[in-house]
Amino acid sequence: MFVKQFEMGGERNFGYLIADQRTRKAVVVDPSFEPERVVAFAREKGYKIIYVLVTHDHPDHTNGNAAIERLTGVRPLLYGDTDRQTSVRVEDGASFHVGDLTVRIIHTPGHTKDSICIQVGDALFTGDTLFVGKVGGTGCDSEARAEYDSLHEKILALPDRTRVFPGHNYGTALESTIGVERETNPFLVQPDFAAFVALKRNWLAYKEEHGIV
Repeated sequence: MFVKQFEMGGERNFGYLIADQRTRKAVVVDPSFEPERVVAFAREKGYKIIYVLVTHDHPDHTNGNAAIERLTGVRPLLYGDTDRQTSVRVEDGASFHVGDLTVRIIHTPGHTKDSICIQVGDALFTGDTLFVGKVGGTGCDSEARAEYDSLHEKILALPDRTRVFPGHNYGTALESTIGVERETNPFLVQPDFAAFVALKRNWLAYKEEHGIV
């Protein structure tokens, strides 16, 4: 499996191309702002984009959808959409095949109701659900509860070796692992939901105290 991370502009957005090197088929995740660069790279390397998946319906993640569909003929899919070719619906547990790779959808509401993470092999593309050393922004009531449950019941249930590829370059590294985040992410080490929300309420002060940018 080949993974290419693109710095896409905007709010330090990341986009991704994931390819099966044997069949040269590929899936693109979050091709915002500069989808032309992703398509040009795929063509240069001989990869055929057969799926485009978007982690959630916020403009900084969807603004490249029309352009990449025009360039590739592939309609980007968000949570709840149905792929026209396979009739597979983008929902929790759904799978798409990209050559020898299986692309699995994990519904992770919180940052938005439609947020998804995308698992391909040992890689997890987390959108705005989980960053390196941070988590996605939410309110401090039902949205935070949904995010907390998504993180603890779904994301942290994955093996520690799972690589984490976030939707933004908001952390101290370009990627991480579930194991590292489990042990070091300030939000994930909180003992319970009340402490998780308290950190959200006081995040600006916490960042200043700990020198986090």
